[in-house]
Order: sequence, then C-alpha cells, then structure tokens
Amino acid sequence: MSEAQQVNVADLDLSQLGDVRKQLEEELGHLTSSFAQLKQAQVKFKTCIENIGDLKPQNKDKTILVPLTNSLYVPGKICDTENVIVDVGTGYYVQKSRDEAVKHYSDKVGYLNDNLIVLEDTIGKKRENMTYLLNVMQSKLQAEAKTAVKS
Repeated sequence: MSEAQQVNVADLDLSQLGDVRKQLEEELGHLTSSFAQLKQAQVKFKTCIENIGDLKPQNKDKTILVPLTNSLYVPGKICDTENVIVDVGTGYYVQKSRDEAVKHYSDKVGYLNDNLIVLEDTIGKKRENMTYLLNVMQSKLQAEAKTAVKS
C-alpha cells in the first residue's frame, strides 16, 4: 500500500492551488452536510425519548393520532403504556419496555454526539487548511501583481 505524499502548498502554482481549493471546498461541503444530517438524527432520537416520557399509565385507553406518513394520521388508542415498538433499523422493529427504549435512544444520542464532536473537529481543521490556502493564494497573487507592475 502506498503512502500519501505530502506537498507544501506554498510550492504549488496558482492553478494547482485553485484545484486544491476546489477539492477542499467539496470536502467541507460534504462534511458540513454530514454534520447536519447527524444533528438531525440526534434531534429525532431526542424527540423519541421525550415522546416515551409522555406515555404514562394514566394515558391508557386515550385516543391519539397515529402517523402513517408525515401528513397522514389515523386515530388509535393507547392500549399498552409499559411497552413500545422500536425501529432498530433496516425495517426491523423490536418491542421494548419504556426504560429499555429510553436507554436505546439515549445510547444512540450519545453515539451521535461522539461522532459530531469528531466531525466538528475535522471541519475546523479543514477550515484552517482553507484559510491557510487562501492566504498562500493571496500572497502569490500579490507577488505576481508586483512582478507585472515592474515589467
């Protein structure tokens, strides 16, 4: 397996720097999009925890609206306030007690939080790289402008 070769960006010409800038912008865009998606998933799991908290024994036999899609609901009755059905991914559902479900979603929130911290650090480093790259490009442009004025 070959090792990645490191190149000092100050040694690159403006065209090459432009290519590196484009690549960094694409990476930043992808990482930022991934960050937003993970944050959205984390909010969804936190909402699940809140909803489980609303499932109390005194709500047994109460009528609620059950979502079939984002915009289609049907009336339903709460018949079991101690257990919930949890989507564990890839189309599989498991019955869990309220406490087990809260733990399940809390673990997911924690896992996503750990990943968000790592991703945020990576995004920060990429932004630092972009700032350095833009400073190098600006210096080279100024040097070229001075050279053109002297000619």
